[in-house]
Amino acid sequence: MTFAKMSWQPQYRSSKYRHVFGKPANKENCYDNVPITRSVHDNHFCAVNPSFIAVVTECAGGGAFIVIPIQQSGKLDPHYPKICGHRGNVLDIKWNPFDDYVIASCSEDASVKIWDIPKPYVTKSITNARKELVGHSRRVGLIEWHPTASNIIFSTAYDYKIMIWNIDNEEPIIYSPVRTIECHKDVILSMSFNLDGSLMATSCKDRKVRVIDPLKGCIIQESDGKTHKASKVLFLGNMKKLVSTGTSRWNNRQVVLWDQDDLSVPLHQEDLDGSSGLLFPFFDNDTDMLYLVGKSESYQEDIYPMTAGTRPALTAHEWLSGINRGPLLVSLKPGLKSSQFHIANSNEEDELLSKEPKKLCEEKPPTKTLWEIEYKTEIIREDRGRRRFTEKSQETRNSLISNGLDLFECPAPKTENELLQMFYKQQEEIRRLRDQLSQRDIQIRQLELEIKNVRNSSVY
Repeated sequence: MTFAKMSWQPQYRSSKYRHVFGKPANKENCYDNVPITRSVHDNHFCAVNPSFIAVVTECAGGGAFIVIPIQQSGKLDPHYPKICGHRGNVLDIKWNPFDDYVIASCSEDASVKIWDIPKPYVTKSITNARKELVGHSRRVGLIEWHPTASNIIFSTAYDYKIMIWNIDNEEPIIYSPVRTIECHKDVILSMSFNLDGSLMATSCKDRKVRVIDPLKGCIIQESDGKTHKASKVLFLGNMKKLVSTGTSRWNNRQVVLWDQDDLSVPLHQEDLDGSSGLLFPFFDNDTDMLYLVGKSESYQEDIYPMTAGTRPALTAHEWLSGINRGPLLVSLKPGLKSSQFHIANSNEEDELLSKEPKKLCEEKPPTKTLWEIEYKTEIIREDRGRRRFTEKSQETRNSLISNGLDLFECPAPKTENELLQMFYKQQEEIRRLRDQLSQRDIQIRQLELEIKNVRNSSVY
């Protein structure tokens, strides 16, 4: 009898994601007191290489950014030297992938500048750039270095152009790019390269994702932009795929996976939430990990439950008289104002509380404030019920009104644009009604919270 040789395998399954979750650094290893810019431009405003961290900051009379060594953690000196040579706000910064001491910046002054960072670090403010690229007619919003070719940098501006610059010359100011790509009809929101730099992907304000040959300046693939409004696009290494983040036709945040050879139909799309914050995709080519970074606007009630407020539930005299009372609770949800409490504190009541607290709890009628709050809450609930009944009756009568315009009194839309306009008007009306209901919910919750606190104070 012969037995087949069995290979040994561990009893447990090793997960390749076990080292993905990061751990927050302690205070000594953080960078504190960094003056970050207040610009609302949808960019990173931060660039990192193995030696430095560059952060866009504020500067009087123009734009600026600071360069901090990686090892220099802790609190930053308020008078730390800056790189400030632009006449307008700095909108983007990118490190040279082949030189840790060269960084590029673009600004609202329609220029791109190349800076040399002194070794080992910046000791004084720098105002003179090594190169200045002047060719755009409007502010430059994005810059990207070529991933494999040295001294080639791409810039996009609000003139809808992509310019390719060769900075491998001795001229301090370059006025003519080596190539100009003019295939976009609106503002370019992002651009990304594949691993060898032979293809470039862009997302535009016209909702479309494009794959472009940067040498020829022609469009290879283009999406229709009807179901997905792309804000950021990124190549996924050597997978021949793209990922884009943006919004769906229902204004939900959305992530979409594309085949770079066919942008007619997405491979997969995932709706995330209804927040308005922009999602930034980051891809690690070595581990094939995709990271999505964004700010959420949702509120988690299980994480932020009602907590003790800043108003005391008892006076010193009440507590010394033998009264015990729970804390007055407040909600941490944004939009709810601090509740105003009115607690009776007469001498006669104090004497009664000290003598017969249990009898007083049974016979004491509700205070006027409690009745007023309950009355206001009931009015709001009735008003909300009437609104819902009115909406349902309007649906049964088949009369849809959007922005004060009865759609059935108007002629039917003849073109697709007119249909889309009516559709968007309905969406705006629905969004406005949802906002009104949300405000009503906030008022109801606030009044219910006041009722609970007043009852808590009046029971004793």
